[in-house]
This record gives sequence, structure tokens and C-alpha cells, in this order.
Amino acid sequence: MDPGKPVEKKNTAASEARAQSQDVQSRSSSADIQAFLHKVSELSVPPEARSRLVFGLDATMSRQPTWDQACQIQAEMFKEAAKLSGLEIKLVYFRGFGECRASRWFSGSEDLAEAMSRIDCRGGHTQIRKVLSAALSAAKDDKIAGLVYVGDCMEENVDDLCARAGELGLLGVPVFLFQEGRDPAAEQAFREIARLTRGAYCSFDAGSARQLADLLKAVAAYAAGGHGALKKLEASGGQGARLLLDQLK
Repeated sequence: MDPGKPVEKKNTAASEARAQSQDVQSRSSSADIQAFLHKVSELSVPPEARSRLVFGLDATMSRQPTWDQACQIQAEMFKEAAKLSGLEIKLVYFRGFGECRASRWFSGSEDLAEAMSRIDCRGGHTQIRKVLSAALSAAKDDKIAGLVYVGDCMEENVDDLCARAGELGLLGVPVFLFQEGRDPAAEQAFREIARLTRGAYCSFDAGSARQLADLLKAVAAYAAGGHGALKKLEASGGQGARLLLDQLK
């Protein structure tokens, strides 16, 4: 037997498998975005809740390679939100060994961007439960339009997360989850949290960063002022707003 032939076949099969995987991921990412827009289009945010949005961030070391780009995307969302009916945003992030911090409510994009610029990634496990708990506390103190969460992995007991998500769902607080990459455990947990809160899930990577930015701005607009705010954003060239309005028709 020629020992080189099995290796050649194996390498060829591996190449074909990688190509198929990339194609599936590309189609899956597009499907996720469309599913996300459809879910958001079904939401009806009460007028009294269109004033505050909690924004949760995973700042652990695994996100370091794309952190600068993520900060830019998030800063654009904050800047857009500041223009829309005075939407206030509370920043909640975790990193390191048990560190989880919640900011005050920000109404100005400059103050919020400055707070973001002081965050750097530090090694540690995820603390998504604390983010959900922070949103739960905020919702009990005052009405909030929803929780936006951006992260790449999940290293916690999924049942504990779902218990908190269920409480948010009972309070009518949708969770919008954006997953960087394709970690299977995180995807399963994020999808379940979205289901329990009647929120939405979407994955993204470097290739869809621009679309993520547009979607985040559209969610901020919808939370701040509903359909009317989306129309204003669309008129200014917001692609995410246009896509969302198409779903709302």
C-alpha cells in the first residue's frame, strides 16, 4: 500500500469539508440576520418603555482580537441613540476574575464613548448571569425597552441563565443577543435566552460588522421612538432601519 495516498485523500476530504463549512456558515449568518429582523418586527414596545436600554458586553480576553472594531461599532450605536428621543443607555460589562461593572444611565454619546474607551479586555470566564441580573434590577426600578448583549462564548450553567431570562420575559423585557463567531454552547444558550424573553439572536463576524452596526442602530432607534424613529433613520441613509421597516410592513 502506498502510504501517501490515504493522506492525499484525507487532505482532499478535509479541504472539501472546510469549503462546505464556510458556505454553510455564510448562508447561516444571512439567515440569522433575517430571522433577527423578523423577530424585532414582531415586538411592540410600550411608549413608557421607550427611554432606556441596557447594553451588556463581554470584555474577556477572547474578544481582544476584534475589540477595537467592536468598540467602534458600539460607539456608532451610542452616537445614533443619542439623537433619538433622548434614549438613555446603561453599560454593563464583565472581565477578569469576577469583575462586573454597571455604569450610570448615559444620555450623551460623548460621555458613554469615553466610558467605553476606558475598558480593556482581561482574561476570565463569562458572567452573563450578572448582566441579566443587572437588567432585571433596572427593569424593576423603571421600565426599560430591552437588553442588548454582545459576546462570543458562554461558560456558565445554562439553566441559571434561563431562569434569569425567564424573569426578564415576565417583565416584558426582550433580550437582543449578538454572538461574535460560532461557539456552539454560546449559540444554544443565546437562542434560548432570546426565546424566553421574546427577543432575538444574531451571529456576526468581521465580514458582517458593518451590517451589525446598522442593526444595532436600528434597534436603538426602535427602542427610543418606535416606527417613527426608524423612518427618520432610514431617511438619513440607515440600511438597518430600511431592512427593519421592510419587516414591519
